[in-house]
Amino acid sequence: MTRVPLSVLDLATVREGHGSADALRGTIETAKAADELGYARFWVAEHHNMPAVASTAPPVLIGAVAAQTRRIRVGSGGVMLPNHMPFPVAEQFALLEALYPGRIDLGIGRAPGTDQATAAALRGVSPYLTVERFPEHLQTVLGLLGDERAAGKAGRLHATPAPETYPEVWLLGSSTYGAQMAAALGLPFCYAYHFAVSSDVDGALQLYRSGFQPSPRFPEPYVMVSASVIAAETTEEAQYLAGPSRIMALSLRTGRLGPIVSPADAADRELSDLDRQMLDSLPGTQYAGTADEVVAGLDALVTRTGADELILAGTVYDPATRRDSLARIAKAWWR
Repeated sequence: MTRVPLSVLDLATVREGHGSADALRGTIETAKAADELGYARFWVAEHHNMPAVASTAPPVLIGAVAAQTRRIRVGSGGVMLPNHMPFPVAEQFALLEALYPGRIDLGIGRAPGTDQATAAALRGVSPYLTVERFPEHLQTVLGLLGDERAAGKAGRLHATPAPETYPEVWLLGSSTYGAQMAAALGLPFCYAYHFAVSSDVDGALQLYRSGFQPSPRFPEPYVMVSASVIAAETTEEAQYLAGPSRIMALSLRTGRLGPIVSPADAADRELSDLDRQMLDSLPGTQYAGTADEVVAGLDALVTRTGADELILAGTVYDPATRRDSLARIAKAWWR
């Protein structure tokens, strides 16, 4: 059976009893493992003012990851464009591409990646940093990164003085809005299914494919779908290791933010009846089981969505657990 490529999404999660430096070292070690295992991409997220996430500045972390890997593409999943002016974003990723030619992805999102108060601190009082200007700013970034269709948006600005190659630009989303915009611009589209399981993934991808306008870099639509996974020796062990992801999902919904708890603490956590009701509706980890069970779930997701590629998220307490999970899935996926 020919299977689609697999990639990895990482948040550099901070666990109880450890610091940000430990989280970042874990991310780099996980990226090195993904490189050796044959994964196609390693993307890092942008989140702000969250006790459990050390990935606050994707370009900085991408540079560190790319320096420690050989083959794998490295990128953002994603840069939240309403938090940034287009010109420095284009400059940062043009510089990364010059350092690591043919290996850099710029995944762009529209969400703030944080709460509204923190978003205001990031954007200040600038009238230019608004969600409403996202389409304009996206096209400016495209123009600065070599898309001749949007060259007029860049004016006299140049992201780098003498480009030889450009990063690959993706649009990220979990709605029909992002799907339709990616289609209109002829961009590859990554659907955030790992946190939007109740959304209309089928409708969004149908709109993307039916409305796709070919572009110089992408003559055909290209879809990547994210999923949260944990694979272990047994189903019971995987469910146990998935406990921290469920507590994190609950904390995000209730505003009780903190670092990632251990599986033992997650299992022993005292929860109210309301918390338990909420947990019943939260996936935490969508596919948790043996490698064969996880692969069966991913196969079904590919069949359902027609995805050209999958990107695997997964919140765990110990980065070594994540690396073991990725190794098990890779062996089962490509055997």
